[in-house]
Amino acid sequence: MNFKKHPSLQVVLADFAGKDVSAIVLLRNIFDWLRPNTPADKDFVSIRIEELEKTLQEDPETEASLAEILQNWLDKASYFHAFAALGLLPRQGFLRELGRRLYERINPPPKNGESLVDALDLIFYKRKDPEWISALSEDNMVRLFKILWHFKNGDMAKRLDKTLRELLYAMEMLSIWVASEELEPDLVRIEPRIVARDSAFLALQREIYHYCRNYETWIDGNSDTLEDDSHARVILDQCIQTVNALRKKTVVKGTSISLSYLLERLDQTLKRIHDMLDLLNPHDPLTIRHTAIQLFRELVTASQQRHSALSLIQTNIKLLSRNITENTSDHGEHYITRSRSEYLAMLRSGAGGGVIIALMALIKIFIIGMEHSPFIETVWVSLNYGLGFMLIHILHLTVATKQPAMTASRLAGEIEKRAEGGVNSKKIAAMLLQVSRSQFIAIVGNVALAFSLAFLIGWAFTLYQGAPIIDTKTRDYQLYELKPFASLAIFHASIAGVWLFLSGLTAGFFDNRAAYIGLGSRLKVHPVLRYLIPRRAREGLADYLDENYGALVGNFFFGVLLGCTSYVGLLTGLPIGIRHVAFASGNLGYALSAQLPTWLEFGRYFFYIFLISFCNLWVSFGLALFVALKSRNASIKSPTKIVSAFFWQIRSAPLSFLFPPMDKEVIRKEKDSLKT
Repeated sequence: MNFKKHPSLQVVLADFAGKDVSAIVLLRNIFDWLRPNTPADKDFVSIRIEELEKTLQEDPETEASLAEILQNWLDKASYFHAFAALGLLPRQGFLRELGRRLYERINPPPKNGESLVDALDLIFYKRKDPEWISALSEDNMVRLFKILWHFKNGDMAKRLDKTLRELLYAMEMLSIWVASEELEPDLVRIEPRIVARDSAFLALQREIYHYCRNYETWIDGNSDTLEDDSHARVILDQCIQTVNALRKKTVVKGTSISLSYLLERLDQTLKRIHDMLDLLNPHDPLTIRHTAIQLFRELVTASQQRHSALSLIQTNIKLLSRNITENTSDHGEHYITRSRSEYLAMLRSGAGGGVIIALMALIKIFIIGMEHSPFIETVWVSLNYGLGFMLIHILHLTVATKQPAMTASRLAGEIEKRAEGGVNSKKIAAMLLQVSRSQFIAIVGNVALAFSLAFLIGWAFTLYQGAPIIDTKTRDYQLYELKPFASLAIFHASIAGVWLFLSGLTAGFFDNRAAYIGLGSRLKVHPVLRYLIPRRAREGLADYLDENYGALVGNFFFGVLLGCTSYVGLLTGLPIGIRHVAFASGNLGYALSAQLPTWLEFGRYFFYIFLISFCNLWVSFGLALFVALKSRNASIKSPTKIVSAFFWQIRSAPLSFLFPPMDKEVIRKEKDSLKT
């Protein structure tokens, strides 16, 4: 072989001919040589594949020896575990799998080169390998495998016999696993009818068994025709629809890590069976080629992640966060106004919330005036905030800043419905317009009433007592707190936005928890409550908590976060605090009641309120949208198109940004644009 012409291949192929060389070592060396410095450098890999092909063509003896070694390895290799397990969530559950992965990090098992699972571990051992393998085109991938294995005419069919049989066995085993999942208590809890004799899961197992037996007969030459797989695919689609229906029911009946894990494993298993049917279909070579390449890429990626505890934790957090955000999305629908009546209802709701917030700000002034120790003061302020927010919810009023975390999940749900994570720009822009309008009127209600009532209370107190409700030092400090940069108000408003986001997740988590444990049903038959509360009242309380448990806990948690932040800053010496637009408005009302400002000062302070509201809303909205999209594996691929469509709608109807459509025809058109 002329290595002077291709010196870079010398390390890869030198002196292996005629020796007992491991196919795994050979493949590892070849892929080490093919590996680019950056995963996106496709040209590098293409050039090297061409160089490898040319070199082997110039040396037929080396080419034949290489092909023989790799073909013999294929004959001996075991594929079952790669087909039936690699890339699928393990059946032993999250905690046991996490324990296994942590133990194997400390004491890894030996590798068996004749197992495809371990072979992939040994060959693709670099962290970035899945990236450059995925970036490689299908044509180059097929070309590479043809170069390495170089089957002669007729040899490929004979050598594939073992692969096909293992593929059939793996598919049949996966169908048995799917059928057995319907006995899981979590699935029976959310859908008792799943154990019916004619369930899709059981029907799939029977059809796959029949298909595999016929396929084996056809391979053995005992049958002239191969039965069509169309019936198996129909039942497979029914199974997929069943899993989707079960997942939707978890929004109402709640989920857990184990249930989310189970549904995701079912999804993955059904997809793998679908891929296997594609691979086994001899009448569609293009689909076989595409599916084989895609499956190979998935297996390479899975081999990198199968020992990673972090990957397992991230997967399960994503599964659980999806269900939490779906609960949040369900409530988010109530925060979007579309008609004038809904718009005015939101204004009234926001105004009512503003009244409560003005009173909460007054109570805080009295708490601070008591001059308790910092810890006791923090406890009282946190209770004031938490119980006040709960009261706002109980009275069906609105805190404007609670909307973004809810509406972001609703928006992410709409984005997910688009094919391949794409977005219908007009649809999303129309929803953003509705959300913006709802946010605007809710803030108007909160701010207007919180400021006005606080100012009136302060003015009346001054008139009655002959002295302002707050002293000059407190007044100056409250006005100083509104200054965006001197007092770090922008930073503190962003912290409040983070707390708003976390409270939204908390509400979703406890809504999910209430549904999962059947909180309402439990409270209706609770032995202590049955003794203390009459049946009708008990059932009403149970139904209310079942529906509002998450919102109540989320509101209280948000209040505690607001109340504790400054105390944490005091303990740590960090310049942290909170600025919430509604409380800032109430504090401004009390401050200005003590001493009237000029019109210029009045406008400046309200501009500061606007900046605080902007940070509150967009930080919480951005974080909630990011988590909701990540949990759904969705993305906004064309944000500029959405922004353009959003501003086009505003230009075409400028007042629509602040006011809802007036006539029914305009409302109908707006709703139709959301369905497009």
